[in-house]
Amino acid sequence: MKRWRQGLAAVFAVILMISSLPLGQLTVLADNRWVFTEKVPSGKTGKNMTVSFTVKNSSGHDIKKLGIGFDTSGVDIGDEDEDDLIYGYAFPFEMTQSSKQSIKSLGSLGAGKTRTVTLSGKVRRDLSDGYYNVPIAVYEQVSDEDDGGWYQHASENIRVWISKSTGSTDEDDDETKTYDFVLGENQSTPYGIYPNVLDFSMNLRNNSPATVYNVKVSMVMDPDSTKFPFDINEANYDRRFEQIGKDETVPLPYSFAIRSDVYSGYYPINMKISYSKSSTGEELEIYETSFFVRVTNKDKEDDRGDFNEHDRTRARIIIDGFTTAPETIIAGDEFELVLMIKNASSNITATNLLFSLESEKVSDSAVFTTESGSSSIAMDSLGPGSTRELRMRLLSKPSVDQRSYGLTVKAKFDSPEYKNAEENMQIDIPVKQIPRLNTGTFEVMPDSIKVGEESNIMFGINNTGRVILYNVMVSFEADSIQYTDTYVGNIKPGETGNVDCMLTGLAATVDNGKIKVLISHEDENGNVATEEKELRLYVVEDVMEYDDMEAGNFDDVLMEEPSFFAAHQNVMILAAAAVAVLAAILISLKIRKKKQKALEEDEDEDDEFS
Repeated sequence: MKRWRQGLAAVFAVILMISSLPLGQLTVLADNRWVFTEKVPSGKTGKNMTVSFTVKNSSGHDIKKLGIGFDTSGVDIGDEDEDDLIYGYAFPFEMTQSSKQSIKSLGSLGAGKTRTVTLSGKVRRDLSDGYYNVPIAVYEQVSDEDDGGWYQHASENIRVWISKSTGSTDEDDDETKTYDFVLGENQSTPYGIYPNVLDFSMNLRNNSPATVYNVKVSMVMDPDSTKFPFDINEANYDRRFEQIGKDETVPLPYSFAIRSDVYSGYYPINMKISYSKSSTGEELEIYETSFFVRVTNKDKEDDRGDFNEHDRTRARIIIDGFTTAPETIIAGDEFELVLMIKNASSNITATNLLFSLESEKVSDSAVFTTESGSSSIAMDSLGPGSTRELRMRLLSKPSVDQRSYGLTVKAKFDSPEYKNAEENMQIDIPVKQIPRLNTGTFEVMPDSIKVGEESNIMFGINNTGRVILYNVMVSFEADSIQYTDTYVGNIKPGETGNVDCMLTGLAATVDNGKIKVLISHEDENGNVATEEKELRLYVVEDVMEYDDMEAGNFDDVLMEEPSFFAAHQNVMILAAAAVAVLAAILISLKIRKKKQKALEEDEDEDDEFS
C-alpha cells in the first residue's frame, strides 16, 4: 500500500510539474536530429544509471572520428534553485571535473548511418521524482590531436525518469554485484584427431545474479599454431544472444579443422564475453574466460632438437583390394584370401616386408584361422607405386553369426630412412550361414476323407540354423486335394513357427496317399529357398451301400471310415474275379469227370445184361 501511494504521488507530481512549466522548458524530442531513444531510461537517486540512445550522423558527410558525451557546459550546481531540482531543469547526474571534460570516442560513422551508444553516471541524491533532460553533445574530431580538435555538431536532450531510492537491498549498486559466466560445466574436454574435423558444443551458463542482455561470445583467434590449433575458415566465430537469464545455460556450437602443423596436446581457447546489464544498454562489460581442447597429430621435438621417429620419410603400405575364393564364404568352410598389397609412396622402396594376420574374436576365439597354423608371410621388397598379391588359406569358425568380421593385416618393413616401420590395415570379410529347419510331427485329423470333405493339418517348423528365416510360406500339392498355401512369417534362430490349415479332398486317392509339403523362405537379400516334405492323407469316393441303392435311398447313405480293403478295393476286386474264374474252371472239370465216370459205369452194366 505504501508503494502504491508513492507511485500515485509521483504521477500527481509529474502532472503538476508539466502543467507548471513554462512553454519550451522541457525539450520536444521530436525535433532532435542527432540523438534518439525508443524507451525512456529510468534511474534512482544515488544509484548508477545507464542512458542508452541512438546516434545518427546527420552531418551529410562521413565522420571518421565520432565523439559523444554529456553536455555540461554552463552547468553549475550552486546556481540551481529548489524549482530546478523539483521540475527537471537540473543536470541529473553528479558532476565532477572529469565528467565535464569526458568525450567517449566511437570511431567512424558513415553519413546517415546510426549507432547505439550508452553513457553512464551516478544520479544525484537531491532530486525529486520526475522527468529530467540529459543534454547529449555530438562531436567530430577534425584534427589528429589525441586530446583535442573536437568540433561539436549538436547538443540535444534525452529525457529520463528519476525516482527516489527506497534504500532496499534490491537496489544495491551494480558495483556490489558480481557478474560471471561458467563454460563447459559437466562436459568432457573436446577431443579431435588430425585430419578429422572437430565438431563440439560448449555450454555457457550465466552465473550472474541477474539476466544479462545483448550478449556476444567471441573466440580469441591466433595465427600461431602453438597457441590456436584450428584452421580459421570462417570470417566470424561470434555467438550472439539477446538475453541470458540467471542460471540459464546456452550452447555454443563450433566446427573446426585441425591444423596440419599442430602438435598433440591440450590447448587453452580464450573467450571474451561482452554483455549489458540493461535491455537497452550496449556492450558495457567484458568478461574473459577460457576452456581447453585436446588434439592429436604429431609429437613435439625433444630437448635436443631431434625429430620424432614419425617425422622421418618412409614407404606407405596399403591394401589396394582383396578377393576370396569362393566368393561366398560359408561359416565353417575353408577359403583362400587374396590381398593386393600396394606401396602408395611415389619414390620410396619398402624392403624386408613381413605381413601377419590378426582376426576378430568372438567369445575369445578367432573367427578366422590359418590352415597351416602360421599367420605370417614375408616379402623381399615392394617398389614405389607397385602392387603384389598376397595369398593365404583361411578357415572360418562354424558357430559365428552371419555378418562381416574384421581381419587386421599388420605390416612391418624397412625404408632407407626408417627401419622397422609398421602399418595396420583393416578389411572386413562377410561370413554366411546356411539356413536350416526341420518340421515336427504332422498331425492329420482325420487321415482319410471323402471327396469334398476337409482334414485339419498341424505341425511346427523349427529354425535350427543361425539366421532368421524370412517370409516363411507352406503349400500343399497333390492330385487328390485342392492346392492350399498358408503364411507363417519370420522365424528367428531357435524358435518355432506353427502351421494350422485345412485341406479339402478333390479326387479319390489312386496312389499311396502322399501329399507334397513345400516350405519356402527368404534370406535378408530376398533370395528364396524351398524345402520339400510329405505327409499321408487318403481321399475316397462317396460309395453308397447296395441296400440303399436298391431302395433308392441315396441321400442318407453313411460311409464308414475306410478300412484297408476299402482303400485297396480296385486290387481286391481284380483278385476276387481271378479266384472266381479259377473256381469255375475247377468246378467245370470236376462235373465233366463225374459225367464221364457215370457213362463208363452205364456201359459196364449193359455188357453184363447182354
